Amino acid sequence: MKLSIKSPLILLAFTVLCTGLKAQQTDAKKAAQSSADSLMNAMNGDQKPSGPITIFKSTRLVLSQTTETIKQGNLNFLVIHRFGDIAGKDGGPQTDFGIDRVNDVYIGFEYGFTNNLTATFGRSTIGQLIQLELKYALLHQTADDSSPLAITVLGQSAVRPYQSFTTFDSRLSWLAQAIFARKFSKDFNLQISPTYVTNNTPYPNVPGSESSFFAVQAAARVAINRHMGFILDYAHPFSSYRSNNYNFQDPLGIGYEVETGGHVFTLNITNANAVNEINYLSNSQNRFSRGQYRMGFTISRMFDLRPKHKDPEK
Repeated sequence: MKLSIKSPLILLAFTVLCTGLKAQQTDAKKAAQSSADSLMNAMNGDQKPSGPITIFKSTRLVLSQTTETIKQGNLNFLVIHRFGDIAGKDGGPQTDFGIDRVNDVYIGFEYGFTNNLTATFGRSTIGQLIQLELKYALLHQTADDSSPLAITVLGQSAVRPYQSFTTFDSRLSWLAQAIFARKFSKDFNLQISPTYVTNNTPYPNVPGSESSFFAVQAAARVAINRHMGFILDYAHPFSSYRSNNYNFQDPLGIGYEVETGGHVFTLNITNANAVNEINYLSNSQNRFSRGQYRMGFTISRMFDLRPKHKDPEK
């Protein structure tokens, strides 16, 4: 597939991005107060000397989700893209080092019902997977360290509606996850996420593949300055079938994150084809040593959907 064919999708993402940029207030005071133009203000709660702190700048890293939730009445629009192999037999100059190919595209919407409860709807290219998700912040790390950790739980259900299955139930997959995160300093954050995955039809559907298994994800962010940082993201499924099969590899990603007001951009390289956790934890078969790693990006744009109240003095 040539770049020209898929360029409307990328163009759509950047059109939304540019539209948001044009909508930002030119008045510095209004811009500082507008939660629609500040992703940090639209995360879970306002930071106070003894109150909860924001650990990560967005709800997504390279592979992992974070403990952050969306503030009540805000909508986060996500576009996550995985290109083709950079090197190896399927990469190189003939595919513009993977840019000419698409492995997976995820488009999702995250809405904050409360400051602690976020609902997500999204769709991935791989498996035509449609997902619904609830994410709840149980505990926040506080500035005075009275609560040293942030703990968030999420539950995800997913369906593959366009593939051949004998029953509707056999199309379904599930994921349950607890995310533990801590901001150790202004420059270093770490999180660990125990995960349980169930595919009603084993994925991949081959002899010996377990329907259910545990996994663990770990991610770290190292700040460069207030608005930029590096991300390291790793996942390991505890599956005898995958551990004993040479083709399966643990997903690993590195990323460069930039926050600009209401937007967060993440440029990354990973050996995972898929964006959705169910897909990449169940079936990652790409090796860095074979050149099977790819560029990707995440665009996150926050919109404030709360009713606006006019200033009576104007």
